[in-house]
Amino acid sequence: MATMKDIARLAQVSTSTVSHVLNKTRFVSEDIEKRVKQAAKDLNYSPSALARSLKMKCTKTLGMLVTTSTNPFFGEVLKGVERRCYEKGYNLILCNTEGDSERMKASIDTLLQKRVDGLMLMCSTLEGQEIEIFERYPNVPVVVMDWGPMTYASDKIQDNSYKGGYLATQYLIKHGHTTLGCVTGPLHRHQAISRFNGFKQALQDSNLILNPDWIVESNFECDGGYEAYHQLKATKSLPSALFVCNDMMAMGLINAAIEDGVSIPKELSVIGYDDIHLTKYMAPSLTTIHQPKHQLGNVAVDTLLSRLAQPQAPQRIIQLEPSLVERNSVYKIV
Repeated sequence: MATMKDIARLAQVSTSTVSHVLNKTRFVSEDIEKRVKQAAKDLNYSPSALARSLKMKCTKTLGMLVTTSTNPFFGEVLKGVERRCYEKGYNLILCNTEGDSERMKASIDTLLQKRVDGLMLMCSTLEGQEIEIFERYPNVPVVVMDWGPMTYASDKIQDNSYKGGYLATQYLIKHGHTTLGCVTGPLHRHQAISRFNGFKQALQDSNLILNPDWIVESNFECDGGYEAYHQLKATKSLPSALFVCNDMMAMGLINAAIEDGVSIPKELSVIGYDDIHLTKYMAPSLTTIHQPKHQLGNVAVDTLLSRLAQPQAPQRIIQLEPSLVERNSVYKIV
């Protein structure tokens, strides 16, 4: 790989002159500038990003950790992150944790050793894990996305899951449903318990009884929704409507119900959560709670860059608001 010394030798100028021409830090004559640029072109010179980052103490690179999942939600958020990084002139290094705490810690260590300017974490399956590695890199800013309470200082981006759960349940009640069930995510996770709490509060506000037989804790995946339907069916009676706490489980549950000969939504209404792209094209299309996924990605990058610019500013919690998307999976009872 060609260096500035090689260019200087070919152009017959000093190395400092080459530096001034390439970095535009001092005026040089038109003839010398032309010779230097031609020499750089002839040698196929490319400036060293590593050398520049060491000099500037900035790599213009961000790291992101996600939990590998079949859920398109993560891919849609990642698309927003990648686009925002590109718009801001930053590179992105992505690592998967596979839901493994040791792999997460090893990935964080690798990213920090590569001198990323900051980190974004979206590994909610590992919620509550102690990540002592951050103690070794106290000056690297961290933004946590879609996660529960933190044991270390970081900015946090989250959706208002409680409000989303309340909106979903309230919508079912306004459509005349009085027998309601809920398929939750893993209740040790912040999102799952918040959505379930919103469900319970909406029932309470409408003086409706919560039937424990119609509450199933599941795993936020399609197979969990599929199994949840069979658990509910085993109780011998189904509610008229279900709040399923993410779209992946809702898809699995609807599949199981249709296989069982149950009409969606006439015999069983279903509302999901996330508004992943696929749900628009289901049959019936899924009524759901929209999470602003691209905005989540954008805000995470902007928050991290803001932290880089103002490292001493107080940590922030930024809450994004959910909204209802009305489609065809909820039946209105006259």
